[in-house]
Amino acid sequence: MGLGNFAYANNSNHFLATQALAAQPFALAGVPFDGAVTNRPGARFGPQEIRRASLMLCDGLHPYFGVSPLDYLGDALDMRLPNASPLSEVRAHIQQQAAELMARHHCVFLGGDHSVTLALLRAAHAQHGPLALVHFDAHCDTWVDHFGEPSGHGTWTYEALQEGLVSPAHCVQIGLRSSGERAAREYVQDQGGLIFTARQLRGLDGAGLNPVLDTIRQRLGDRPCYLTLDIDCLDPAFAPGTGTPEPAGLTSSQLMTFLEQLAGLNMVGMDCVEVAPAYDHAELTTLAAATCVWTYLSGQVAKLQGAPHAA
Repeated sequence: MGLGNFAYANNSNHFLATQALAAQPFALAGVPFDGAVTNRPGARFGPQEIRRASLMLCDGLHPYFGVSPLDYLGDALDMRLPNASPLSEVRAHIQQQAAELMARHHCVFLGGDHSVTLALLRAAHAQHGPLALVHFDAHCDTWVDHFGEPSGHGTWTYEALQEGLVSPAHCVQIGLRSSGERAAREYVQDQGGLIFTARQLRGLDGAGLNPVLDTIRQRLGDRPCYLTLDIDCLDPAFAPGTGTPEPAGLTSSQLMTFLEQLAGLNMVGMDCVEVAPAYDHAELTTLAAATCVWTYLSGQVAKLQGAPHAA
């Protein structure tokens, strides 16, 4: 059986039934909202398709961490959201539901477009204070408005820093490569954070990424850390099913190295967003997303168990 709590979450015959969630230290929840996209919609269907793509993942142990998250994970299903309401109202619903889950579990959220992350950070900040942030993305998401709209999926990082949800010096962006004005594109670095563009990472993999990883670990230290993964950080060859694809991105092996080697940070939550199944091919994007989430969870369970490679 695959990661059954991950797959077919709304199936009442699901082997990790919803009522078992309360007993689990980790929780998965869908955030099916894509009302703030600027290009192609469809990420609201991401949560169910990521779950579906996960079916074959957990027949055994993670090949690097040597653990399975199955016995530690429950599925909170998808949030109930007023998709036709203003973004501020949708975010209020997300924050409330996320806060309730975060009070009891270490949570992974499946988006949805990237605008949902601001609400998730608000909930995490209320619990942990100013956060470190590891942000994988093709886009900086630090624009001060969204084509005239005050907020959207391209403004949330700017808003999180302005609100004090994230410590500027502990914000790291990885994979950036889209066009944009310098003020937005380099905003995080100007505030004292770190940016590793896709261009800077070209040709680096495995041990070649060690200097980057060491820099991130040293900078973030033990501060509570939230990880947000926009699937478009990957090159469209690895993840075509997204709303705003950008060529010349990270490879799936680069991304996996980051997720494996940063597992020792003081992670308090994760989201995986911008998976738009309608534009996918052969489940490339949903498989990548499911494997990334499985790897994150396995790394956190390995820490819980004191397993090798957990540091």
